[in-house]
Amino acid sequence: MKAGVLHAKDDIRYEEIATPVALKGEVLVKVMATGICGSDLPRVLGDGAHFFPIVLGHEFSGEVAEIGEGVTSVKVGDRVAGVPLVPCLKCDDCQKGDYSLCKHYSFIGSREQGSFSEYVKMPEKNVVKFDDSVPFEQGAFFEPATVALHGLLCADYRAGEDVAILGGGTVGMFTAQWAKIFGAKRVFVFDIDNDRLALAKRLGADETINTLDKDFRQQIDRLTNNKGFGFVYETAGVDVTMKLAFEIAGNKASVCFIGTPTKDLVFTPKLFENMNRKEFKLTGSWMSYSAPFPGKEWALTAHYFSTGALQFDSSFIFKKVPLSNIKDAFDMFKVPGTVKGKVLIVND
Repeated sequence: MKAGVLHAKDDIRYEEIATPVALKGEVLVKVMATGICGSDLPRVLGDGAHFFPIVLGHEFSGEVAEIGEGVTSVKVGDRVAGVPLVPCLKCDDCQKGDYSLCKHYSFIGSREQGSFSEYVKMPEKNVVKFDDSVPFEQGAFFEPATVALHGLLCADYRAGEDVAILGGGTVGMFTAQWAKIFGAKRVFVFDIDNDRLALAKRLGADETINTLDKDFRQQIDRLTNNKGFGFVYETAGVDVTMKLAFEIAGNKASVCFIGTPTKDLVFTPKLFENMNRKEFKLTGSWMSYSAPFPGKEWALTAHYFSTGALQFDSSFIFKKVPLSNIKDAFDMFKVPGTVKGKVLIVND
């Protein structure tokens, strides 16, 4: 088969490698679409790869091409999304159902061969069927959708509260939709891009606020009657929004950091004291799994994608690039600000 094989830093080649075979308990998937994740960039363009050569890619959908002995949950021809985490199932965290925290995990597309290829194999438990009405391009967005829902649940989400989503990227858009699906009083999306805010409105956000507006804090006070928000989800992983979360959280609120910071973050004592004075709960969120593996995050994404309640917008996709041009796809990321949205690697 053909694959995009990473041989060294910034050396990804479209070449022929052996097609994997589905062994006992495994499924071979013909890959149709794979998203380039932000975590793939340091592996290809930096020094983040675990070993060479490696086939990366972990946000993918496709069609079951072959099933190994004993596989019963899927059949050849089923449309499936790939679940990239392969937990050990033996450590204390796995035994508690906290698979995201497994200390001995493997991961399709970083620690073992991934989906920048024509075919990828995985354990039976790592495929999730989805409805024939869901396009493969949308199926490649399962992982960001499940990351959003996992973050929602990490903060012990409950209905009936005003919810703030800080960051209007793909994960932010899904987090906003999950909050609506599960009964938010109102959902507010914050961003600095009016096009993203307009998309948030189309996807059901009740209010949008551009934080470049000089009076945006006054807008918050007016719209929340000076109470702030019951739930705050930070999805951008940047200094400004992570600090803003501490400011706009209401008394006894829950704040969840879904976004992953990449730079040093310094809080003033006064800003940090908001957590004490408001007695809000602060938590992080990592990946997207629960018991029974891979968890309700994946089952509910399959369900709400099929009903249309969890909406997918074509603007989530910045560009679709054939697997044969995978190097060109990564070259686009070398110029900051060029890529606005998800780059999908597609197979014909």
